[in-house]
Amino acid sequence: MHIVVVEDDERLGRLIHRLLTDERHLVELTASGEAALEMAEADGALDAMVLDIGLPDLSGFEVAQRLRRSGSRLPILMLTARDAVEDRVKGLDAGADDYLVKPFAFEELSARLRALERRAAARAPSGPALQNGPISLDEGRRLVVVAGTPVELSPREFTLLECLLRHPGQVLSRDQLLDRAWPYGEFLTHNTVDTYVHYLRQKLGREAGKRIGTVRGVGYRMAEA
Repeated sequence: MHIVVVEDDERLGRLIHRLLTDERHLVELTASGEAALEMAEADGALDAMVLDIGLPDLSGFEVAQRLRRSGSRLPILMLTARDAVEDRVKGLDAGADDYLVKPFAFEELSARLRALERRAAARAPSGPALQNGPISLDEGRRLVVVAGTPVELSPREFTLLECLLRHPGQVLSRDQLLDRAWPYGEFLTHNTVDTYVHYLRQKLGREAGKRIGTVRGVGYRMAEA
């Protein structure tokens, strides 16, 4: 899953980030409600938000309300030390899908995120898969198939492949790929893109991997569908 964690406790935020990353999720971390709203608006590929209530700028309640008013269906798990019934009711009424009280067991947080993912997948419309030669990518099911065989990709590899498939025949610079496939990430270099394209070609296999062409001095291009 591609998850944004909105938590102003720096130590707890780093811990959640590390544990979710260890589970192979793609995780963004911020302490700002405004930044979280910008992330949700700019990145349509987000799968869930773990949202603290007590933030330095906006409350988690306001973040959830603004997301829902904008039409966003992003699953929200509120994470807070407030355990009163009225707080839980307020959070759910604001637009949260689930509510977890601190302190918590990480295993429960992980299980609740999986449950949110299942619910979102069940109600998501099934759009057509992105197809290019033997490569098929189903965004809703987070599934990649090459010549009829499922291929397991990391979250970064999946997002990178999706970006390339959405622009067949178009040359995408390394900077463009960094902006689209690594939004709000840590400081990264062009070598990062080269490394992940190498990983992606290997996983797609010899023939399918050739469909990702290198444009020297610029970036990469997916073959015409």
